[in-house]
Amino acid sequence: MKDRKQAAIQRLARLEGQVRGVARMIEEDRYCIDILNQSLAIRSALSQVEILILQDHADACVDDAIRSQDPDAQRRKFKELMEVFERVCR
Repeated sequence: MKDRKQAAIQRLARLEGQVRGVARMIEEDRYCIDILNQSLAIRSALSQVEILILQDHADACVDDAIRSQDPDAQRRKFKELMEVFERVCR
């Protein structure tokens, strides 16, 4: 989990630079398609961060609920996970 956390932080730092780069491209009136391509790359990279965080959630929180053998906790964590997946898929 620590490796994923570090990977997420590194990716977010890279994303921060990419976002500043896109802002600079807009300020410089760069070609719209180039700006959109960079924006799409940012969106894709952010999706990768979301996946890392979801994996940590599954490995920690969901796993804890399963091990607890508490049906209510298991249902809550499963419902929570499904709600996030639904939002990600929109």
